[in-house]
Amino acid sequence: MGSEQQIRPSYAARRLRVLGTTLALLLLAVLTWLPSFYSSFNDLINYGRQTFPSPFSTTTYSHLEAHCSTIPPILQSEFTNRQISLAKTLNSLGAAAYITEPGAYSQFFGNFSTAQWKLSERPLLLVITPDVLGAANSNGVSPRVTVLTPKFETTRARLLPIPSLNGQIKYIEWAEEVDPFAAVLAFIDEATSQVRSTTSRKIFVDSSIRKFIADGLLRASDRRTISSISGSTDKVFGHSANNISHRQQALQIFSAPPEITQMRERKSEAELQILKCVNEATLLAIREVHKNLAPGIQESHARNMMATALRAAGLRDGGCLTLFGENAALPHGSGTDRVLNDADFVLFDCTASLHGYWSDVTRTVSLTAKSRIPPSHVETWNFVQKAQQAAIITAKNGTVTKAVDAAARDVFRQEKLEQYFTHRLGHGIGLEVHESPYLRGGSDDIIQIGHTFSDEPGLYIEGEVGVRLEDCFYIDASGEAVYLTDGVGGPSSKPWLP
Repeated sequence: MGSEQQIRPSYAARRLRVLGTTLALLLLAVLTWLPSFYSSFNDLINYGRQTFPSPFSTTTYSHLEAHCSTIPPILQSEFTNRQISLAKTLNSLGAAAYITEPGAYSQFFGNFSTAQWKLSERPLLLVITPDVLGAANSNGVSPRVTVLTPKFETTRARLLPIPSLNGQIKYIEWAEEVDPFAAVLAFIDEATSQVRSTTSRKIFVDSSIRKFIADGLLRASDRRTISSISGSTDKVFGHSANNISHRQQALQIFSAPPEITQMRERKSEAELQILKCVNEATLLAIREVHKNLAPGIQESHARNMMATALRAAGLRDGGCLTLFGENAALPHGSGTDRVLNDADFVLFDCTASLHGYWSDVTRTVSLTAKSRIPPSHVETWNFVQKAQQAAIITAKNGTVTKAVDAAARDVFRQEKLEQYFTHRLGHGIGLEVHESPYLRGGSDDIIQIGHTFSDEPGLYIEGEVGVRLEDCFYIDASGEAVYLTDGVGGPSSKPWLP
């Protein structure tokens, strides 16, 4: 009995030591494994928040900066040639002056826009008058450039980079207590009377000028009794020939006619070089952001990434409509900031500017070739791509614009999907994202060499899917349509390749 009592404590002690060693080894294993577990668990709970690049870091896209770095802005000689053409047109139409304010037309004729001079209640006006040097013919006409400016802003106005044929620009300063519209009309009347006498002197104003400026010019002309109002086709002032009492007087005020508005439509080689590069850079930015998308990202994050990429490419005022999945079924929807999943299409509709000229590129794209996009959605994408191809094949010099719209629409009609194509096919593009002429049903405008358009068919099935593809093109010297994005591969060929 005594020996058994001595054995039992020894056995218990051994078991205790074994248990202690086991626990120590287990604790060591847990301590070794815990950091790895914590990291994985932390990644799991933060999925969708920490797995994507910062939307505001430009380092990911810094290589895009070089793409347009060698593209120059429009040269002074081209601006002065535009002013000469305008002066000759004014003279041929019996017009005394053309008036515009900061915007696309001031950029086209005067090299400044709202980027340099924000619009306010105090008008700053660019005035171009024809200076007839000899007989009244187009060969003896040169442009005279004048700026109406608030008096206290004169120094800033003189800093605007406005070109002129002889380097001379006249500045009309108006003090706060003075009617600026009376001041500019007095100048035009005096300048016109010094050049030559005519019984039908007209003032043409920018067709997009703000209404209070148009109204101010009318009031000032009435007070001076130097202007009669003629408005059978005047879309700025809205007067009709039936309700206006005409007076035979020296000056009339009209909205600018097609002879002037169409000057911007056909692009020069310098303009096309800028448009090509800004559209190429926009597409390259979309492709770079697409590489960084993954399930779990939100619309707002992807949208901020796009803005950052466009800025890194050296473009101004860049932004993208960014819609996931069924949100893209609203063509200009604002989204819901929903999270992306592998079965969704992503729609990017992006614009940005370079030297005042705009891009407009849209891609509807899956994450990868192996994404779980529903077959019906892929089929929708293929129909849209087919419509885009049909349109550009149809677009040629001399073609009526509505025929190009019809070519895309016919593709959808054959598939009984035409009710889901709810907007026009395209618009002109240049100093404005949307400008004339337009590719739409009912338009009889004739496509000409130098015209630029967007080609953007889409199908929108609300609550399910929206697909749009957009590349802009121009009509080259041979009369053929060429995509502005051709230099970087052109339009999308597969749903997963932007």
